[in-house]
Amino acid sequence: MGTVVDSGKKEANGSSLSEKKVTVVFVLGGPGSGKGTQCTNIVEHFGYTHLSAGDLLRAEKESGSENGTMIQNMIKEGKIVPSEVTIKLLQRAMQANNNDKFLIDGFPRNEENRAAFESVTGIEPEFVLFFDCSEVVMERRLLGRNQGRADDNIDTIRKRFKVYMESTLPVIEYYNSKGKVRKIDAEKPVEEVFEAVKSVFTPLHEKVA
Repeated sequence: MGTVVDSGKKEANGSSLSEKKVTVVFVLGGPGSGKGTQCTNIVEHFGYTHLSAGDLLRAEKESGSENGTMIQNMIKEGKIVPSEVTIKLLQRAMQANNNDKFLIDGFPRNEENRAAFESVTGIEPEFVLFFDCSEVVMERRLLGRNQGRADDNIDTIRKRFKVYMESTLPVIEYYNSKGKVRKIDAEKPVEEVFEAVKSVFTPLHEKVA
């Protein structure tokens, strides 16, 4: 299970995240690697709660808060939002949920994110699910989807690729050195990708059961 250490930090409702024994799986891969689709499948088949760091940040951005304005500017520039902002949003979402199994999608984005998450929450991931996909395929997918997102224009997409290559790959390398990375070929058809994902989650699911 993901290790939880009591950090002594409590939210306003009086409950501490460390009082919940949780299993966390980080889901990483470049923009357009298909993480969201596969997370939906994992939720349906294995009962995890899916927390998308990007969705939480976008929701905060749209809330009109002071943090929201800062987040909007950073996303527009393709930059990484400060760790403490994203971690607070993740903590809030995990505490508000009765589940004890979480997929954290699109986080940690860099080494500083990773170290801060483990330090603040006291949680290490059970493993990292890494969707390996070439930049050419990811760019084609992003340009082809029609979700009306302002951050899906070609310039911003390439900024996001650059940030991903420079910042997120070292996180994957760190966890790989600890034997915690499960790499999935994300260029295959969706059904084949999920078959590979199932082979990763089924043993863990059976062990817990």
